[in-house]
Amino acid sequence: MPPAAATNLGYTPPDGGWGWAVVFGAFISIGFSYAFPKSLTIYFKEIQEYFSVSYSEIAWVSSVMLASMYAAGPISSILVNRYGSRPVVMLGGLLVSSGMVLASFGTTIIHLYLCVGVIGGFGLAFNLQPALTIIGTYFQVKRPLANGLAMTGSPVILCTLAPLNQFLFDSFGWRGSFLILGSIVLNCCVAGALMRPVNKRVQHKPNNELPKCNGAPEEEAAVADVNTSTESATVQEEENLNESKGRSFVHKFIDVSLFKHRGFLIYLAGNVILFFGFFAPVVFLALYAKQQGIDEYSAALLLSIFALVDMFIRPITGLIGNTKLVRPRIQYFFSFAVTYNGVCHLLCPLASGYAGLVVYAVFFGLAFGMLSALLFEVLMDLVGAHRFSTAVGLVTIIECGPVLLGPPISGALVDTFGDYKYMYYACGVFMLAPGIFLFIMHYFNYKKLDEEHRRSVVVEMRTSEEAVHLNMSHDDKMVNETNG
Repeated sequence: MPPAAATNLGYTPPDGGWGWAVVFGAFISIGFSYAFPKSLTIYFKEIQEYFSVSYSEIAWVSSVMLASMYAAGPISSILVNRYGSRPVVMLGGLLVSSGMVLASFGTTIIHLYLCVGVIGGFGLAFNLQPALTIIGTYFQVKRPLANGLAMTGSPVILCTLAPLNQFLFDSFGWRGSFLILGSIVLNCCVAGALMRPVNKRVQHKPNNELPKCNGAPEEEAAVADVNTSTESATVQEEENLNESKGRSFVHKFIDVSLFKHRGFLIYLAGNVILFFGFFAPVVFLALYAKQQGIDEYSAALLLSIFALVDMFIRPITGLIGNTKLVRPRIQYFFSFAVTYNGVCHLLCPLASGYAGLVVYAVFFGLAFGMLSALLFEVLMDLVGAHRFSTAVGLVTIIECGPVLLGPPISGALVDTFGDYKYMYYACGVFMLAPGIFLFIMHYFNYKKLDEEHRRSVVVEMRTSEEAVHLNMSHDDKMVNETNG
């Protein structure tokens, strides 16, 4: 684990206090961001019949929503860096609500693409990324646990929305349901209100007085990072000011130097492939059950079972990831989670009947929850909390391609073969291949990091020895001059 990634913040995160209220707000915000597109699949069969469209066409609703959520990542990064997480999350809640209300008056499938997909997707982006970013400002030591708890919001809200959506549809139809969901999602505005920014400003004081960090003044590490002379601090501030003035707009808000970061490139390459098979198995789970003759409520119950297992495994994954044994090599844990997902999808067609699908939902919930709990924690582990906002923006804009194309490609396989098992085979391959890739590449990355660390230690020792020799030579010279 790169040492700079965790410590180059300029202050010490409180690792608690109001941070737990922020985690609760992130729990709601992240929960709606990921659970909302999945829960809407309950309406797909009826909307498909209402507009007379194919499986692949109806799959575009969730795909456009998820792709818009990922494509808006850089925009969300810029807004978070400029205004902070709180107003961006509240704006996101308003956008999703507006999109659902407008969609309730839709007359064509294109209308749903624009309202639910584009407007709603942008709103979810403004909910997701700020919630992830602010956790990194409040937590360092307990960050894997905080991320795991926040990511638990997705299965908890999905477990609630899946049966609720079926009830709303039976009572009000899909139009009335969309209108009600537009009001429910306004809870994201409440979640955003909890995201008070952490006080991380450090005052430089004259006369070599030790500066105080408002977050946790007793931490010596943060004090050491900022304990510089007034003259050096002033020069550095002037250099930073001149540098920022010379940057272009893009370089000012987006750190493109991340594309030279070895760990970031490994993470990005693996994720681009795995996202082709990440969401489709969830999107089509209820439809797969209905095709096998299972009633609507039982099919919706599969999503609840999946979400229930997912809900419990995420905080457990956070606890495991926070242990001394796992955290230094947490990238291996993530690689295992990706591989485990692929194996589950490859074995899914072997499940027969409703009991078989329940077993699949349980194992898939375990796999999906592990991966989701680690998905952004491992990125923060690689690049550090101080670069995370930009990193997640770059990752999401690149991943929007596979997120957009994954479910429609899977839907096209269903349309072509008339069977869901080929779709699950394809998703299994899309997950298994990057899982193996990440295992191999992170082995070499960790090996390289250890070599670089050893070299840096040797350089520091040599520098210290040279400094000692210079001081001794200077002292000897002063003594000789005095004696002379």
